[in-house]
Amino acid sequence: MAELRPGRIVGWNRLSESLAIFRLVGLDSATFPPFEAGQNIALRRDDCLLTKKLKEGSKVRYVPDLDSDGNQKRGSVTHSYSIASAPFEAEHENYLEFYLVLERSSDGAQGRFTESLFRIESDGNDRLAYMERIVGDFTLARRAAGFEHVLMVGTGTGLAPFVSMVKQLHFEERRDGAPRTRYTLLCANRSFEELAYHQELLDIEASNVFDFVYVPSVSRPTARDRADMRVGVGRANNVLRHIFGLPPLESNAVIPELPGERPLAMLQKRIDASRTVVLTCGNPAGMADIEWIAEQAGMRFEKEDW
Repeated sequence: MAELRPGRIVGWNRLSESLAIFRLVGLDSATFPPFEAGQNIALRRDDCLLTKKLKEGSKVRYVPDLDSDGNQKRGSVTHSYSIASAPFEAEHENYLEFYLVLERSSDGAQGRFTESLFRIESDGNDRLAYMERIVGDFTLARRAAGFEHVLMVGTGTGLAPFVSMVKQLHFEERRDGAPRTRYTLLCANRSFEELAYHQELLDIEASNVFDFVYVPSVSRPTARDRADMRVGVGRANNVLRHIFGLPPLESNAVIPELPGERPLAMLQKRIDASRTVVLTCGNPAGMADIEWIAEQAGMRFEKEDW
């Protein structure tokens, strides 16, 4: 059985009110187990505000778990996250990086685990334990073997496993030479500020080390975003719909637009459905629509399941 190891948070970077990137290092320079890009690890915090399940008819919601004095109990909570850093970064620099959202329920209550993490800005508690085992089969070797084109579609923090994959591919191809496989990454977030890893992904594409095209977009565009030739408009699933000539999923959705530097004809030619596998991670509703699009287009579909 995997052991729980102590670690601490370093390099906390708040992108917006609800998004952050941080790195985890082991105490006493402990090393992490080897892993493949796309895998995940279980993290644990010991000062989380606890909740309990409340069933109301056919619906279930979570409410604060209070002690006898009416104060919300605190305790340990474990949650698994995709690793955003590449395996070579863990091997050479001994850290794991994560990209996460401050989760909220439908009634606005903050998620137990992420509330504790984001509290680092006020209480300075940087302790974060991790299981000494990295798992998961959402990897290129297991989900994309044999395909000439890999289309990655990330919604929100679902970008994390794809960042790991792209960075590892870039590292390996600089060392070993470019593969014949083509890779295209579509990703979206609400605002330009929330496009995590944006410049790094642009730089990897510009390096021409391997056949990689990056297609970012924002769902709440500003005038600045619409003027940016490197940023598109719309949710990731609707941008994919646009590429295949389908209308947006929602009747009131912002009309999707591709980045000016990513012409529609180029992307349509690049995505040969019979030779393409679609990998997606992120919002469940978005992934369900991406699966539908893949079925209409005749593409193999794979998603990250939790």
